[in-house]
Amino acid sequence: MDFPPFILSIFLFLPLIGVPFLFLSNKVYWLRFISGTFTLVPFLILVGLYFKYDPENASLQFVDRIRDVVVSGNLRIDYHVGMDGFSLLLCGMSSMLFFLSTLATWSSITSRIREFYIYLMIVEMSVHGVFLSGNLVQFYIFWEAMVSPMVLMVGIWGEDQRVKAAIKYLIFSFTGSVLMLAGILILYFKTGTIVIEDLSTGLLPEIPKNIRLFMFFAFVLAFAIKVPLFPVHTWMPDVHSQAPTVGSVDLSGILLKIGLYGFIRLAIPLFPEEMLEYRELLGGLAIAGILYGAIIAMAQENSKRVVAFSSLSHMSFCMLGILSFTEEGMAGGMLQMINHGFTAGMLFFMLGMLHERIGNNDIAKAGGLSKLLPVFSVFFAIGIFSSLGVPGTNSFIGEFLIILGSIKANVVYGALAATGVVFAAGYLLLFAKRMIFGEPTKNLTEHHDLNLKEWAILVPTVAMIFWIGIYPKPFLRVLEPSVRVALNSASAKVIQDRSLKEKDLSDKPFERKYTSYKTLGVDPARYEERLKGYQSKFALPESIRKGKETSPEGEEEAVQ
Repeated sequence: MDFPPFILSIFLFLPLIGVPFLFLSNKVYWLRFISGTFTLVPFLILVGLYFKYDPENASLQFVDRIRDVVVSGNLRIDYHVGMDGFSLLLCGMSSMLFFLSTLATWSSITSRIREFYIYLMIVEMSVHGVFLSGNLVQFYIFWEAMVSPMVLMVGIWGEDQRVKAAIKYLIFSFTGSVLMLAGILILYFKTGTIVIEDLSTGLLPEIPKNIRLFMFFAFVLAFAIKVPLFPVHTWMPDVHSQAPTVGSVDLSGILLKIGLYGFIRLAIPLFPEEMLEYRELLGGLAIAGILYGAIIAMAQENSKRVVAFSSLSHMSFCMLGILSFTEEGMAGGMLQMINHGFTAGMLFFMLGMLHERIGNNDIAKAGGLSKLLPVFSVFFAIGIFSSLGVPGTNSFIGEFLIILGSIKANVVYGALAATGVVFAAGYLLLFAKRMIFGEPTKNLTEHHDLNLKEWAILVPTVAMIFWIGIYPKPFLRVLEPSVRVALNSASAKVIQDRSLKEKDLSDKPFERKYTSYKTLGVDPARYEERLKGYQSKFALPESIRKGKETSPEGEEEAVQ
């Protein structure tokens, strides 16, 4: 079956279209039916698009573009959405979690139900808008549109310190957004375009170094706050611990990914030289986040804060993989973003189920789950094993690729990242021991095990954890074009191609080679050739990476 050319627009705006239907009745079952329907159908559309997606094509697919929606002087803004393999998987993961979130609200949200569903559906549309936007103005509008409803979800339905947490989230988000807006405006005035693909493949604008650095760090700070990267992470533990269950799921499982998506989609292609020049600095911050998040998680008494600091560590892992600019690291970072969405989402769903039974998130009041809630304990253990990266679960594949790529790019960072896995084993196994095998508490003696709704929430996430962990090939294959585009965008050859001056192109017959995502989607060159002049002094030597020595004694002796 062929989809209509505007299928992405249907997918994008379907949650918003469902909002007016929420006002047709005050009945709770009607509100649940409408919110469930208008979040389930987008996921089903994504499943269909997955089978129609061409993994050999690096161009944006299923493109829907309406030109000159806004015209003001020389400024022309199109409505432009499109999808590559990376955004396809992100939209699939997020649409699935949004639908499961509506199921979770059946018991966790008991007041102002209609308003909550309105905010949730607006957030879904905004997140997907960020993943699908084809120009910077549209990207920024959707980026901003998700903030206010998320602030209201935390501030109205959260825990005791919800208002403080919501204001903190608003301040951090607003700061990053203002800086990014300044960078977007400068880019437009210097280039005359806002189309992301044109900016990613066109000639690099002639901008003074200081202004270019301001633009670069404006985008980097905006994205780093959303990831979050150390040290601009301080909003995250408070917001996660105070948000309602669905708010924590959506923040950790979905919204944290838009920062990393921004690095891949915008920061790398728009500022390739700066990303390579400052990747050691950003990599150091990622290492700090990996170790800091893992160590601090050990000392937490609030179960939500444990998973929040775990998310800081895992998102920093993803960032480190991306900054390695190796095929393994980039693919692992992208895949681990998907993995973390399912794993963190599952854990926060389960902590919400526990909260409904005991009324708080204290670890000390939730011991002995294996004796009181045995089925719940099995699912909880699966979530812990996935977060730990046990072979057979999804995180093992992502973390293995990230560490492999990081060691190739920087042995020191790779080794430190590997120690982060050891610390993760410490805090996660301690967390599991206290929750599953601790002393049974009176808080849980009168509560039943999983009900049908909770089974319906957990089974799909567990299925994805084992599917990706056992057979990741379909996902990695879909990511291949996006990985190639990201790696080639920051290659010395492409930077040189984009650094040509207009007069150079007019004075002599020369045709630029890399002018679109399709041309950037070719197989990347070898690591040394690709990052000529930008390699770390701690990079793994080429002879070791190839598995052979360069000594005159020959290959046979080297292999021995």
